[in-house]
Amino acid sequence: MFPMFVRNCHLKCAIASVSHFDRSNYQIPTTTPWNCSFHAGHGGSKGLNRHRILHSQARGINYQIKSSQFMDNMDFDLSVKDYLQKPPLSNSYETAMEALSSLITRPKRGIHSPFVSKYEKLDRMLMYLEILDLEEHIHGLKIIHVAGTKGKGSTCTFCEAILRECGVRTGLFTSPHLIDVRERFRVDGLDISEDKFLFYFWDCWNRLREHVTEELPMPPLFQFLTVLAFRIFVGEQVDVAIIEVGLGGLNDSTNVIKEPIVCGVTSLGMDHTETLGNTLGEIAAHKAGIFKPQVPAYTVPQLSEAMDVLQEKAHKLMVPLKVVEPLDYRKMDGLKLSLSGDHQLSNAGLAVSLCKYWLQRTGNWEKLFQHENHEANLPEAFLRGLATARLSGRGQVIYDTHSKSHNSSDVAENSSGDLIFYLDGAHSPESMEVCAKWFSSAVQYKKQYPQLFSSHDSESMKIVPGNGYIQCERSKYEESNKIIKKILLFNCMDVRDPQILLPRLVNTCAASGSYFSKAIFVPSMSKYNKVTSGTSAIPIEFSNQDLSWQFSLQRLWEKLLHGIDVEKNTKLDSVQALPPREFLYADASHCRPADGKLGCSAVISSLPLTIKWLRDCVRENPALRIQVLVTGSLHLVGDVLKVLKR
Repeated sequence: MFPMFVRNCHLKCAIASVSHFDRSNYQIPTTTPWNCSFHAGHGGSKGLNRHRILHSQARGINYQIKSSQFMDNMDFDLSVKDYLQKPPLSNSYETAMEALSSLITRPKRGIHSPFVSKYEKLDRMLMYLEILDLEEHIHGLKIIHVAGTKGKGSTCTFCEAILRECGVRTGLFTSPHLIDVRERFRVDGLDISEDKFLFYFWDCWNRLREHVTEELPMPPLFQFLTVLAFRIFVGEQVDVAIIEVGLGGLNDSTNVIKEPIVCGVTSLGMDHTETLGNTLGEIAAHKAGIFKPQVPAYTVPQLSEAMDVLQEKAHKLMVPLKVVEPLDYRKMDGLKLSLSGDHQLSNAGLAVSLCKYWLQRTGNWEKLFQHENHEANLPEAFLRGLATARLSGRGQVIYDTHSKSHNSSDVAENSSGDLIFYLDGAHSPESMEVCAKWFSSAVQYKKQYPQLFSSHDSESMKIVPGNGYIQCERSKYEESNKIIKKILLFNCMDVRDPQILLPRLVNTCAASGSYFSKAIFVPSMSKYNKVTSGTSAIPIEFSNQDLSWQFSLQRLWEKLLHGIDVEKNTKLDSVQALPPREFLYADASHCRPADGKLGCSAVISSLPLTIKWLRDCVRENPALRIQVLVTGSLHLVGDVLKVLKR
């Protein structure tokens, strides 16, 4: 069951049921409609509305920002309120997920999409925006547009937090999501609510469905989500929309943005080569595709091959391109970045420049900071944003709560500390090296990131900030009584090259003195043909699972560790039971790849079973501490988060 919205002078809402979705023939039956007013778009410049002023004052901000986004006409707000006051429809969200899943046009990454249309992608995007009456309103969103290979999600997250702390109503669109699709759409720092998501989703879905033709079919998944982001941010009357490019830049769905306030390009590297090209210069050309004539752009230091292309593109479009150095910690006034890793200094420096220019360009910088001296330090609002920004799955540390039942979404609460997950969705050679450095720093003593431990050792606790979770310090005596095992939990898409990723990870960790006791290779639960929600059921076991890719990863790992090619044989390629508990204790001397005894690695067919097995190992041995690095894929990181939060 789900609400339906029909494009008209009034917003008509009805209830319908559906058992099957079809991209080309799906029609929504209707029943008796109810009416409510609907006005999209923005009026003149009226300043912040009352609830936003009160929100800013509650945070200690005694100033008011001029907003060109807000309109006094509250008809739209009332229409949303009327919708939200309707009785909840328990299966409406899952129905929306089914609808989204019907827009997936290829079974997996790297497979050519069969999607065919008379029009080019960006032409279709403009037509979709026109259908939704959004085209002229996008300019009013005062957009910050960010492309790059590494760090664009972190940079966008820093931008959002900084501007929100400055009193600006923010909209943030990022990808991918890890647990729930609503993560992609943040308004004022929060994922959009389920009710509001459904309101905007069905509005877009039904209005687009009305205009479907053979020449203009429903948009594929990411194009629809991009259109939906614009619809949400226009409807929510945000002052700034921070838009992360999905893939590349030049031909990305987000590149319908014609007049952003400012553009940013994060660090560039070799990724998505099947789409963007096999050289750094070719990749840089795609990223520079978001540059718009005379619109200022900022980037971080790049390799010369990439920088030359960026500068050439900027010169042709008369774009003022500035290179931003990493943030100097001395300007942080004693605070630390909320996102872990030295590489975040580069992303933070870029975010600071983007936000400063945005505030200047929109006339708010002088108003907010005219009485502050920023020669030595950053404005306090900037510092708060940099110290509180949150981004799941990137340099994130989580205690497991395996020994206690919990209903809280905060998985760090009431944890034992004996099973610790280090999550980073690195999937390119450069990001894998960054991940390895971060992990090595996080798990070693007397480093920048203190060792984590269990909450029952409260007397020796020293709290320090982490990425949304608590990190603490043990005494040397307590640490000496623990058997510490570092485990790699890994998977990557088969369009990646693990022969580059795994050596980069292992060698960088080894250079920092960190060595993995074991490696476990698992398939992701996420399916490319299905969009799931945070409450979707998680099967414990997966029948008929193709694990050939995981076995190839295992062979590569064993060759990397022992310098021996592991023969392909039925014994190796068959999954039996879970590894025995002793698997965690056996050292490398027990691993004899030539005899088919792979004591240093394992393939497990189910991620939930893997985590259950790790929990059982720790529960049965109080002296054991397992530090699990989860990397290689954001899909795998998201799947781990789903399991841990259940």
